[in-house]
Amino acid sequence: MRADEVTVVIPTYNERENLEALVKAVLSHGYRILIVDDGSPDGTGTLADELARSHQLVGVLHRSSKEGLGPAYAVGFRQALAGEARVICEMDADFSHDPADLPRLVDAVASGDADLAIGSRYVPGGATPDWPIHRRILSQGGNLYARLMLNLRVRDATAGFRAYRAERLPELGAETCQASGYGFQVELAWRATANGLRIVEVPIVFRDRIYGESKMKGGIVLEAMWLVTKWGVGRMFDRREVRR
Repeated sequence: MRADEVTVVIPTYNERENLEALVKAVLSHGYRILIVDDGSPDGTGTLADELARSHQLVGVLHRSSKEGLGPAYAVGFRQALAGEARVICEMDADFSHDPADLPRLVDAVASGDADLAIGSRYVPGGATPDWPIHRRILSQGGNLYARLMLNLRVRDATAGFRAYRAERLPELGAETCQASGYGFQVELAWRATANGLRIVEVPIVFRDRIYGESKMKGGIVLEAMWLVTKWGVGRMFDRREVRR
C-alpha cells in the first residue's frame, strides 16, 4: 500500500498554534491530510488553506460554525472515501496524539490484522503521564461504564486516535451517529463491534496539549454518559446490537 493511500482526518477549532507543526509531522510519513475546520475565529482555517496551497497532499474542508466533533469527522470520512484512501485515520490537532505513532496504527490495518486500530491508553504500554488522578479516574471509569453497558471488549472506547480500513468504514454510518462530542468515538466502537469489524488496540502515550485550550467540556461528558446509558438500557431490553 502506498503512503498516499492513507488519509488522516483532523478536525480543528482554534488550533492555529499547533496546526503547521502537526501537518509537517504527518506529512513526514507521506500520508494525505484532510483538515476539517469549524470556522475557527483564530484564523486556523486561513492557515489550513495556506498549507494546502503549499502541500499537494493537504486538503481543507470549511464548515461555517462549530457543530461538534462527530459531524466534523463524518463529513471528513465522506470526502476521504470519495478519494483513493484505503486507510482513513483520525487524530486530534493538539499533539496529544503523537504523529510518530500513526504508522503503527496504519500498519495494523494495512497488514490485515485489523479493520479498526485504536490508539489505546488502557492496554499494556499505554499511558497518560500528564494527567492528575481525578482525570484518570473519570476517563477509566467512563470506559468501564461503556464496556459494561454496551458489552464492549475495547478498553479505550473513548479514544480519538484511530485507523479504519476504508472499505469497512461505510458500514458504521458515521453520518447517522447521535453523539456530537467524544461520545462519537464510543458510538463508532460499538457499531464496529456490532458489525463484526476486527478491532486491535495499539498502546500509545497520551500527552496533554501545550498550546491552546482543551475542547473537553462538562456538556460533552454528560452527553456521552447519557447516550451510553440510553443505548445500554435499550440493548438490555431489545438484545439486538444496533449496527447503524
